[in-house]
Amino acid sequence: MTNNDIFRRIRYTFDLKDSTIVDIFALAEVSVTREQVAAWLKKDEDDAFVTMKNKELAAFLNGFISFKRGKREGPQPEPEAQLNNNMVFQKLRIALNMKADDVLEVFELVGLPLSHHELSAFFRKPSHKNYRECKDQMLRNFLLGIQRQLRPTQEGSGSNA
Repeated sequence: MTNNDIFRRIRYTFDLKDSTIVDIFALAEVSVTREQVAAWLKKDEDDAFVTMKNKELAAFLNGFISFKRGKREGPQPEPEAQLNNNMVFQKLRIALNMKADDVLEVFELVGLPLSHHELSAFFRKPSHKNYRECKDQMLRNFLLGIQRQLRPTQEGSGSNA
């Protein structure tokens, strides 16, 4: 999954307006314009499409955590220059204040039952022997499950949004 695809899916799932997205970036102490947001949301084949960098998606996710849970005291975390699916998954889990059972329930919604052990492997340090890389399909299913939880009447539509 591309950063833009993840960004689009989060925006659709949580019904975020462009102005709200600008505010979310501001919570992470990053300044973006509505034009930048619009360019990131364009389809890949559109001439105005701009690829979202890892640091920009990390800043958005950090701001999203503050948006959903409240801004924490002191300096805000620096957006990571390198980002992988495990980190995106972890940041979304934190933002949504989800426990393991909540995450497993989301995967059940998309017909992908996981065990606690399989799930915890995604959140381990990469150096841990039981660490497991979160593949695109897992992250896509997690985002789809969240979408089905929050927008149950539009289950089929927008899954490509």
